[in-house]
Amino acid sequence: MTFTRVWKQFAKAWTRGVGAGALGVAALIGLHAAPAHADGLWQDVQKRGTLRCAYASAPPYQMKDLKTGEYGGAYLDLCKQFADVLKVKVEFVDTTWDNIVAGLQAGKWDLSPSLNRTPNRALAINYSGIVGYDETNFAYLKANEKVANPATDLSTIDLPTVRVGVMSGSAQDHAVTARLKKAQIVRLPDANGLNLALLSGRVDVAGADSTTNLLLQTANPDKVLLLEAHPALMRQGISYGLAPNVAQRDIDVLNIFLEEKIALGVVDDLMKHWSEVYLAGAK
Repeated sequence: MTFTRVWKQFAKAWTRGVGAGALGVAALIGLHAAPAHADGLWQDVQKRGTLRCAYASAPPYQMKDLKTGEYGGAYLDLCKQFADVLKVKVEFVDTTWDNIVAGLQAGKWDLSPSLNRTPNRALAINYSGIVGYDETNFAYLKANEKVANPATDLSTIDLPTVRVGVMSGSAQDHAVTARLKKAQIVRLPDANGLNLALLSGRVDVAGADSTTNLLLQTANPDKVLLLEAHPALMRQGISYGLAPNVAQRDIDVLNIFLEEKIALGVVDDLMKHWSEVYLAGAK
């Protein structure tokens, strides 16, 4: 499958979601205390001189070059561009999907990029508007006879002998755990660990966002197949997470920034670029 064909497949789902969804705000009050922003979050950021964005691996949304330590990815680039708007430097803080919400509540960073919108999370934090959409599917190896010809109702992988890998603490972790009652759930720290676990045979199936799995299949076309669940396992909006006590005015500022980036095609271009970067590195 060529990258152009892959990108058309991905972009169709991406634009269907973005085009249909208004840039609304989930401004729900959190249940946990966080540091107060008396002058507003962005004024505090400007006084500090840095915009702190959480990093947890999820290509092409968030990526890190392990050799150079350089951060990239579509949603991290948007952090950099928003920092330019605020006239501050960007600071990326390494974390895990298990801790990405708790860090917001504790004031360890200002933004959690590429965060799936769920009701439980919305009880604890604020969200920006929807920047994209995420669906969950499964990747598996052609050579693995244990999962040959899997059923779309997931009955053939929901077995005690099947090891299903997920990114620990991710939205996919919660969705897979809720649907599969018999399979062994193996939790990995990030997307790189999950991909390696599948390719090495440590897990039989990888449950991840459809973009990450599509890139994995494209990088390994002779090895990896995809399984789409029916009914769908999950379809959720992706946003930036903010602390629960952030003022509506500050959320509006971020939303106006994101609204323009979506309208001008910047988000779509960044997703395409970082998908190409990921695939080039996987060769």
